[in-house]
Amino acid sequence: MSLQSNQSDYDVVIIGAGAAGLMCAIAAGQRGRRVLVLDHANKVGKKILMSGGGRCNFTNLYSTPENFISTNPHFMKSALSRYTPADFIDLVEAHGIPYHEKTLGQLFCDRSSKDIVRLLLDECNAAGAEVHTHCAVDILELGPPHTFNSPLGQMQCESIVIATGGYSIPRMGATGFGFDFARSLGLHVQPTSAALVPVVMSERKLVQFDGLAGVSLDSRTHADGPDFRENILFTHKGLSGPAILQASSYWQTGQPLFIDLFPDHDLGELIEQARTERPALSLKNFLAEHLTRRVAERWCELWLDNKPLGQLTREDMKTILKHFQPWSIWPDDTEGYRTAEVTLGGVDTDELSSKTMECKSHPGIYFIGEVVDVTGHLGGHNFQWAWASGHAAGMVV
Repeated sequence: MSLQSNQSDYDVVIIGAGAAGLMCAIAAGQRGRRVLVLDHANKVGKKILMSGGGRCNFTNLYSTPENFISTNPHFMKSALSRYTPADFIDLVEAHGIPYHEKTLGQLFCDRSSKDIVRLLLDECNAAGAEVHTHCAVDILELGPPHTFNSPLGQMQCESIVIATGGYSIPRMGATGFGFDFARSLGLHVQPTSAALVPVVMSERKLVQFDGLAGVSLDSRTHADGPDFRENILFTHKGLSGPAILQASSYWQTGQPLFIDLFPDHDLGELIEQARTERPALSLKNFLAEHLTRRVAERWCELWLDNKPLGQLTREDMKTILKHFQPWSIWPDDTEGYRTAEVTLGGVDTDELSSKTMECKSHPGIYFIGEVVDVTGHLGGHNFQWAWASGHAAGMVV
């Protein structure tokens, strides 16, 4: 985009041209504010473009405060109640973007994530908000007015909005700019970590999964948090899949993950029923009917005695249940920010107004989106937080 600007001063400067920043620009521009959006990257909305496998899971029909993690579980309620999934869906429909529900209320573009980026840029343009890429920002003096430097020159503005995201996926330009700036103001930043991310195992533990990479299983999975009823996926490094990504936001090093591989059944009762009807059926074949042949064979190689069901002892049953309901694994780590969809933690919500996202101790400074200590579950919730927090700030800056 052009680096030419016809104005030297703005009402609002938004640092970060992602989902939250662009939504804030739209809301502020529609109020007649002079808005400038700056991003150091070479294009806007990079995480939007890669999300949902290129289809952008842009919101969730059932997004509620219970779908978010924060040190203050009440903070996000105000913004989420004032800009809902229905509001963003109305915007999507107004732009004629075809979409569909995949599962669990997750909404995806039929065509491409580019449709959402184009929607946001068209709305910015209609609202008179300028958007510039290749623009790193150096904040020189806080006011208001606030003075800053960029490739556009030295300028002043009444409000600065930090919408720079977190550390997730550094190859796309993610940095700790927002966290560092918050700390420079003396604000508390909650500890950050990679979230919605696959887990990895040591080579010794990976031997257990030999031959299983690519196998997906239904599960009910949790760490130190809620259960997630979704699939797990065996990988060459450990485990992934929606259930693992969800649980990773609650997992800490040294803790186990608990995976129920028979989420709809009491496995003990299921075996009792099968042994009454088919006592000669081998345990391996029974497991293969409910899981996969590869998993059944591997579990029997590792831990289980492949007897006919009619010959299983009480001790056999205890061993079987231990490895299925739940099966406990001990990851060594996660894949880290390199593949994490979001960053857990961030600017402490006690530092901000839940209504406006303004910093309580520094008038005219706002933090929105992923940089704030509000992290959504997988499935469009983080985008909904971006839209809601961006809109909340945009209505007052």
